[in-house]
Amino acid sequence: MTKFRDVKRLKIVEQIILVLLFAVIIPTTICAVIINNINQHAVRNELQYSAMSIAESIASNIETFSRSGEDEMNQIVLALKHIKGDYEKNVYIKDLLINSDLIESLEIINKNDKDKYRFWDDYSLFSKDKERIEILKKLNDGQAIIATVEANVFEDQVFNIYKKDDRQIYILNKDNELLAAHNYNKKDFERVTYALPKNLKYNEAVIFGKVKNQPLAYFKLKKPEATIIVNTTHHITKTTINTARYKIMMALLVSAFFIIFVVGIYTSYLYINIRQLFKGIIALSKGNYKRKVRLLSNVFTPYETVFLAMEFNKMADEINNTYRQLKHSNKELKKLDEFRSNLIDTVSHEFRTPLTSIKGYTSRLLRQDIELDEETKQKSLKIIKNQAERLSRMVEDLLVIPDIEGAKLNLILENVNLSDSLNDALLSTKHKYDREVNVSIPNDFPDIVADSDRLEQVFINILENAYKYSYPDTPINVEVSQEKSTAVIKFSNSSDYIPTEKLNKLFGKFIRIDDKTTRTTRGTGLGLFIVKGLVKAMNGSIELESYKDNKFVVVIKLPICS
Repeated sequence: MTKFRDVKRLKIVEQIILVLLFAVIIPTTICAVIINNINQHAVRNELQYSAMSIAESIASNIETFSRSGEDEMNQIVLALKHIKGDYEKNVYIKDLLINSDLIESLEIINKNDKDKYRFWDDYSLFSKDKERIEILKKLNDGQAIIATVEANVFEDQVFNIYKKDDRQIYILNKDNELLAAHNYNKKDFERVTYALPKNLKYNEAVIFGKVKNQPLAYFKLKKPEATIIVNTTHHITKTTINTARYKIMMALLVSAFFIIFVVGIYTSYLYINIRQLFKGIIALSKGNYKRKVRLLSNVFTPYETVFLAMEFNKMADEINNTYRQLKHSNKELKKLDEFRSNLIDTVSHEFRTPLTSIKGYTSRLLRQDIELDEETKQKSLKIIKNQAERLSRMVEDLLVIPDIEGAKLNLILENVNLSDSLNDALLSTKHKYDREVNVSIPNDFPDIVADSDRLEQVFINILENAYKYSYPDTPINVEVSQEKSTAVIKFSNSSDYIPTEKLNKLFGKFIRIDDKTTRTTRGTGLGLFIVKGLVKAMNGSIELESYKDNKFVVVIKLPICS
């Protein structure tokens, strides 16, 4: 009883497939054998007929070529008969070769020249090598002329309609030497010439050879004396008889499997769909929330299975959406945390210096134990004022960041005099830096469309960057020009070369390139980010350029009033 239980029992699907295999395979095999034999016999006859037809066609092409060549040779012979001197004949031959598209070379020989040629018919075709075909035509005075034609010219005319045919075609001269060939193969050529009968029939296509599925055909021409052999290669047999055989067998096998498939499809559908549900549940349990259950659905799929799959997919979508929202929230929190860290770091470092200065000089002014002169008081108050202005600008920079990122800048675009705006920016910054600034702006330069306060803020930020990061004791140049309806403002100074891949990163928040200049110069890393946001809001553009000759250029383009 235990052994009986241990026997592996087939499922219903497996049992049905096994029965169908035995019920279909035997009749299918018998049909395949019968149909294959009938097809093989029909295709073999077709191959024999096509080989004979090709041999006859090639023979006709050779006769056409021969007649054309003989006519041309006859004209040459007739012309040579009327030319007496050898020099005149040579001149005629040279002119003929220049104007002839067929003949490559022409030579006159004597009949006694046995070392040169073995043929002496009235008209003969023969091949001296694989690249040239030579035509012999006798003269009446014991001489003959030999015209040389390139083999490819001869083959183009003879094989013109069979260039894409896979059959091998060989043309032999009267001594069974190869004259021309199509799809030449040395091994096959030796085999077919060996099988060629000794006694050939003239002007008739004949099948020969022992391999039935690879028929050989020859056609023997009398004038010019030549033999055409057509070989049906193994490749052609494979693509006709064998391929047809395989197609018949495959068609019957497909039919058999189709019967099995149709009978067993309903039984297998339920099993496959349940497995899809199992896989979906397993994937969901392992954290793959994008996995969906895709049923093999048709009219035979039970309603309950479809309902379960739809509900499972809905649940997976809800879980996946919640998961994506959590990931997005985590990214936003990470960005906010990074911004907070940068902000705290910037505030703690950049605000400390002006606050320390303000606190120190204020304490100095409030001391009662010392008496300060008026000049010292004014100097202390001036430093307090400058540091307070610096704090004000840093606070303004921090406050404008959310407006730039959210595209919520409230600008008042109006006609602004560019020269006045530049002068105001220079006055606001020049008292802190003892540097030469050269401004070049044409007289009567047209007004531009911008927000005057924000434009001054842009110029101040760029000038302060130029003061801080340029080489000491080098001038800062400001050049204004006009390109069509655009004002171009270029700020240039001397500084270290910045590679192109780092240049555009300067427009980011809290970005400062780590070099000897930035390590000794304090800054928030927000200046160029704010400048770009303000210029873009005023319908302009900004670009940074750094050259290896230590020149740094900021190019701002703003629209001119129309």
